[in-house]
Amino acid sequence: MRVAVLGCGTMGTVHAKSYAKLKEVELVGVCDVEKDDADRLAAACGTRAYNRFEDLLNEGRPDVVSICLPTPLHFTYTVMAAEAGVHVICEKPVSSTAEEAEMMDVICRSNKVQLLVAHVGRFFPAYADAARQIVAGVIGKPGAAHARRIGPHPELIKNWYNNERDSGGVIMDLVIHDIDYLRSVLGEVRSVYAQRRTLPHLDYAWVTLRFEQGAIANLEGMWGYPGPFQTAIEFAGDQGIVHINSEESKSVMIRQVGAATEPILTTGKDERGTRSSIVSRKSPEFETAYDRELSHFIQSIQSGSQPEVTFQDACIASKIARAALESAHSGQPVNMLGFEVKGD
Repeated sequence: MRVAVLGCGTMGTVHAKSYAKLKEVELVGVCDVEKDDADRLAAACGTRAYNRFEDLLNEGRPDVVSICLPTPLHFTYTVMAAEAGVHVICEKPVSSTAEEAEMMDVICRSNKVQLLVAHVGRFFPAYADAARQIVAGVIGKPGAAHARRIGPHPELIKNWYNNERDSGGVIMDLVIHDIDYLRSVLGEVRSVYAQRRTLPHLDYAWVTLRFEQGAIANLEGMWGYPGPFQTAIEFAGDQGIVHINSEESKSVMIRQVGAATEPILTTGKDERGTRSSIVSRKSPEFETAYDRELSHFIQSIQSGSQPEVTFQDACIASKIARAALESAHSGQPVNMLGFEVKGD
């Protein structure tokens, strides 16, 4: 199957490098209006660079395209791909408005192409395993959950994140990962309450979800954390807990001897008497969550089977995120029953 990537920023790079490793696909091109970005990524992945999407469609003739552009551009380029008969894997969130999402779905269906939305959270091994354990009843009935997802502000990479109308801020862009994942585990959301604080170079949100089955989840998201990106989640049930922390679950620790900067005890001879111990943690995985996600989506397209994350799932996650934004603005909880997004 011939695949292509539109957008050569952070997520476009991730998609392209995953496709370059997958045996079941051929990466026929990457595209970006920024020529240097397209050339760089094409060279890294052994494929062709394009600067116009029309040229990629006409010359590359992809069967599938990953759309890794700013959210306001998802609608336009999904429609272009669909009308060319190309299946779409679109980065989350699905679109800027609920109306656009509905139109994207209608147009893709009418052109007999699939539209899949890349909510990668479900494809991380620890998260997938935790979901299986909870469904299997290992911790009994879940009563509470706490999710944390924090990292540097993406404005350092692309300025469009500073425009909340385009990005939706930390809730729509980052917390939405945990919204989708928790809903997949705990079921439908009854109500949403959110608090948010924004400062220059900082966007912090705390979102509380109440689920129909009775569980409560607190979701913490932060752009502007002065440290590495990290995630954590914990489920508490009446018979136990499940805990995941990205900083604790790196199973391989490598210690290396570097430049002579600090004294350490050694068992052998060392005329210098000083060494520094460089510690790096690395995952032993040969396959990333993005590799698994894209391989799964490709298989769904080939077989016509329902993907792990459905289009409806993506739309509901966006709706809950918009409810959280409204709650943060009003200071009041939002009942999801009958909630309609204003101003879409």
